[in-house]
Amino acid sequence: MTFQPVLIGTGLAGWAALKRSAPAQQARLEASPEMARDAAYFRERIGSIATADQLVADRRLLRISLEAFGLEGDLNARALIRKVLEEGTLRPDSFANRLADKRYARLSAAFGFGDFSTPRTRLSTFADEILKQRGVQRFEAAVGTRDTNLRLALDAERGLAELARGRGSETTKWFNLMGSPPLRRVVETALGLPSSVATLDLDRQLSIFRDRAAAQWGGDAVSRLADPTLREDVIRRFLLRATAESAAPAAPALTLLSNVMFRRL
Repeated sequence: MTFQPVLIGTGLAGWAALKRSAPAQQARLEASPEMARDAAYFRERIGSIATADQLVADRRLLRISLEAFGLEGDLNARALIRKVLEEGTLRPDSFANRLADKRYARLSAAFGFGDFSTPRTRLSTFADEILKQRGVQRFEAAVGTRDTNLRLALDAERGLAELARGRGSETTKWFNLMGSPPLRRVVETALGLPSSVATLDLDRQLSIFRDRAAAQWGGDAVSRLADPTLREDVIRRFLLRATAESAAPAAPALTLLSNVMFRRL
């Protein structure tokens, strides 16, 4: 990737600066020759793609599509992606719905190959939808090459809002959050939970997340994260804890300072 994001600082200071500059920086990325060529190719070809087989057979279309969902690492896993796309998401027992990582279900639902007689690729707005999402993901990935925590914060700002406002019960939303590696990392860290929680039974994990959220958020509903103030508080807590954890071996005092700051948030 030739695009290099401009990051000013790390942690909370870096986050504040990035939020101010992100729209202009993402626009610059999307205007780059590489992105423009890919966008033209996608717009020209995607309307003629009617099956999962056709999509996975076109490596360039598949790459662009996977990048839109943060799944570019699966470019060579064509059998897996074909199965995800072919079975759709309308049946609870479909392959995508059985996978813990809910990005696969979002990919399958977006294309609709396994759900509808006419896939969503035929919609006039489909190319714009996928390319816009791809631009966001590529910008976040570029940020991640410089600062993983800021990339996670960007993903959480968008992803937590979408999850909170989405359909489904609060239990379903919690399972979706726990099944999304980036969102789980942010919320788990913000709640002060150890990563070892993931080794527990799923129902036990759910209970721990909800109990800690109730204490910190004033309620255990994921839907509360639709509130931008609470969402920003979660991201700030994540960045403070992540920064303290990375600095703790060299600077134990920073961890103490971070704990004091948490009590003030």
